[in-house]
Amino acid sequence: MHLRLLALPAVAGLALAACGSDSGTGSTTTPTPATAATPTAVACQTGSITASGSTALQPLVSKAATAYQAKCTGATITVSGGGSSVGLSNVSAGVSDIGDSDVPVSNAKTIDASTVTDHQVAIAVFAVIVNPQTGVTALTTQQVQDVFSGKVTNWKDVGGKDVPITLIERKTGSGTRLAFVKDMLGGTDTESKTPASTQDSTQLVLQGVAGAAGGVSYVNVASADATVVAVTIDGAHPTGDDVKAGKYKYFSHEHMYTKTTASPLADAFIAFMLTADFQSATVAQLGYLPVSTTTELSAADQ
Repeated sequence: MHLRLLALPAVAGLALAACGSDSGTGSTTTPTPATAATPTAVACQTGSITASGSTALQPLVSKAATAYQAKCTGATITVSGGGSSVGLSNVSAGVSDIGDSDVPVSNAKTIDASTVTDHQVAIAVFAVIVNPQTGVTALTTQQVQDVFSGKVTNWKDVGGKDVPITLIERKTGSGTRLAFVKDMLGGTDTESKTPASTQDSTQLVLQGVAGAAGGVSYVNVASADATVVAVTIDGAHPTGDDVKAGKYKYFSHEHMYTKTTASPLADAFIAFMLTADFQSATVAQLGYLPVSTTTELSAADQ
């Protein structure tokens, strides 16, 4: 069984640490500090706020903004991408009210974590994606590492067709890339010497993989479509069920950071995203997992 499974632009800004000290691709069971979903009614606040950052999280935040503004007509919420590093940099500098990130602020080298507050709003499941013409539907963690280090250069060497591998990476500063490095590469960013391209958004990654016969990269499963194949890894599928079962390790908690003293609208908007109704309906519908899904932390969450 395999899954055939798109999103928005990013700009590199703040460097994220690659944490080369991580020694493996496993996960721990330390409880997350995520706020539990509650069934409380929507608290409407007026005014304007901006949210920027992770393109993996952007579809969910955009959907939430539309829903909140429909319920609270005095609110204006502007959502943009840019990548996790941009979101963290923007909220730290006061450019954005909310900074969206796939990874904790502890991975940002130049930000004082004590100046921002972490709100975990969902869990993103990531996938290694390939062009259907590769003939590959399953890889092991070791094979993924061999492909992205350049050790393997043709798909026939990992069970696929005789097609040269075309690597497509996310730019340094991408939270999706850092999650990949920590969850799949054991913490060491072994970028190939000759990647086909380095893209700064999920959408461009998808277009690149779909347009190259030997294309391969990694994206949030919620953003993937039928133009690519999301491979199994070590026999586990990039699904909520396999994350819950502890079989699939390539995921991360999604963060929305505010200043320690946030605007009332920013707090109310994030609280809306953590309500039971939004978590059980919209979060799941868009392909993310509710924060209550698991207390397990992936390597990217460390």
